[in-house]
Amino acid sequence: MKYYAFAAVGAAAILLGTTAYLTFGEPEDKFAQCTANRIAGGASTIGGPFSLIDKNGERVTDKEVITKPSLVYFGYTFCPDVCPLDSARNADAVDILDEMGIETTPVFITIDPERDTPEVVGEFADVFHERMIGLTGTAEDVKAASRAYKTYYKKNESDDEYYLVDHSTSTYLTLPEYGTVTYFKRDDSPEVIAETIACFVENS
Repeated sequence: MKYYAFAAVGAAAILLGTTAYLTFGEPEDKFAQCTANRIAGGASTIGGPFSLIDKNGERVTDKEVITKPSLVYFGYTFCPDVCPLDSARNADAVDILDEMGIETTPVFITIDPERDTPEVVGEFADVFHERMIGLTGTAEDVKAASRAYKTYYKKNESDDEYYLVDHSTSTYLTLPEYGTVTYFKRDDSPEVIAETIACFVENS
């Protein structure tokens, strides 16, 4: 069961798009028909190495996490609405792809390591999909991963533990062999995401 709400007190976070952080260009011929949201240079411009902590407290790298087509999303577990909705949407796309015989991995990377311990981020991920991988780390680890994917986040000033974090909301499709090849916006449906991923897989 997918949950479209996962706890936090406070007003909705200010959402900032990632358009300014993406570099566009001509897609490779083999993927030209798959999407309009191609990223020039693939992994050379978006995505790349990271070293983070999984729900078991073990340090893992991008090579160990992204072994199949993966949907990579940056958010935080105390997010009042956007992150749960996007995570549920991504999980639905993964289920549609399972029915098509295409196994994919949803990945949730926190941008709030202060509150999102390995246990917390692991429980959050498990709520949405049994294969979703929740990752956290030190502040430096998270910043490095965010920079690799050119995402944005900023903690709001607050006197209590219920602070919000502004952050970008794109979901990235990363293929083990090609790196990050496209991204999905908030209004993309599970069906659109699944169809797009299937196109990339079939043409890879």
